[in-house]
Amino acid sequence: MNQNGHKSGFVSIIGKPNVGKSTLMNQLVGEKLSIITSKAQTTRHRIMGILSGENFQIIYSDTPGILNPQYNLHQSMMRFVSSSLEDADIILFVTDIYEKYENEPFIERLKNSGVPLILVMNKIDLAKGSQAEDKMDYWRNILEPHHQIMISALNGKNIDTLFSLILDNIPEHPPYFPKDELTDKPERFFAAEILREKILDNYKKEVPYSCEVLIEEFLEDETLIKMRAIIYVERSTQRAILLGHQGERIKKTGTEARLDMEAFFGKKVFLEQYIKVEPNWRSNEKKLNRFGYN
Repeated sequence: MNQNGHKSGFVSIIGKPNVGKSTLMNQLVGEKLSIITSKAQTTRHRIMGILSGENFQIIYSDTPGILNPQYNLHQSMMRFVSSSLEDADIILFVTDIYEKYENEPFIERLKNSGVPLILVMNKIDLAKGSQAEDKMDYWRNILEPHHQIMISALNGKNIDTLFSLILDNIPEHPPYFPKDELTDKPERFFAAEILREKILDNYKKEVPYSCEVLIEEFLEDETLIKMRAIIYVERSTQRAILLGHQGERIKKTGTEARLDMEAFFGKKVFLEQYIKVEPNWRSNEKKLNRFGYN
């Protein structure tokens, strides 16, 4: 790399739900910026992670998993995917050893994007025999990428090689963000995501997907952050499930979230939680605006 030239660009991480996009982004940035659970459709926003060095700045975008929209919320999620493709300097298409091609129109869009397309085959730590190589050939024929690489995002395997490949393909450009910035999102966004992750971890079936978390108050001093979180659900039965017997379940969820928040912010956290019923918020444009989806 030319010592005088500074490289900077946007790298869009695209793929179906649950192929490991968020785990990969957190490996590449070195911070736990994207919510990671084993449930599909976990990422709902476009989350930018900024990695800066002396001669480079890479802005990664973790995007929601590609799906067929069933609610207005899903349409908003797919708009985040589209916007990340529009300003991408590099596209990482993440798939895994299990996923099959299902004639998706977005594949053509990736092939015609006009920017370097890197095929990233994840979860090779789980592959048997020639499974990873066979799957790589399968996707290479469909996507016709400029580069391809096999990784395990969970174990960090080949992440350094992928990083070098990204750096080679990033254009020369001054930095887009101050060098000490890690993300484009405010602190209360990550507080809400941490609490939402704990809800995804602790509850089953449709309850986590019907929840949205809003941090209504975020007061910070030298040693303490005081937060008030509102958890929105769509039905009163979901509220009862969230609370659990005498509020025990929500208390446990809140404690786990608070400990993760303290690790993330490096300060003591005082967390109040309230649950509100907001019928059909996933299809209500006004509510989606308030929750930052449009």
